[in-house]
Amino acid sequence: MVVVFGWALLGVCAGATADGGPDYYAVTGVAAGSVLNLREEASARSTKIGEIPHDARGLRNLGCTGGPSFADWLKMSEAERKRAGRDRWCKVGYRNLVGWAAGRYLMEDGNPPARVDHPAGPAAGAEQ
Repeated sequence: MVVVFGWALLGVCAGATADGGPDYYAVTGVAAGSVLNLREEASARSTKIGEIPHDARGLRNLGCTGGPSFADWLKMSEAERKRAGRDRWCKVGYRNLVGWAAGRYLMEDGNPPARVDHPAGPAAGAEQ
């Protein structure tokens, strides 16, 4: 089952993470030629530590914060879901970076690339 969460698509899948999200994300809603900023902390005011291309796939889901639980989300109106989606931040692993991305720009990547461009663990020096 695929559901709309704010502006992003989140799926319920057998391999979901503890927070109920997918194992991998793809970037969505970012204009071609633009990037999704990766932040040190779950805030737009936090230090930018990297950029993810507008069409990136295979971002490893390391957990999300902010926004309602999935059960609460199911009870919300579309307007409430849209507002709540702006508060959601997800920690992701992409290539050699680990950081926070705005959840509204992430959707489930049910078929991630065969080769994912990041190590099995966090990058050296990355904060957990």
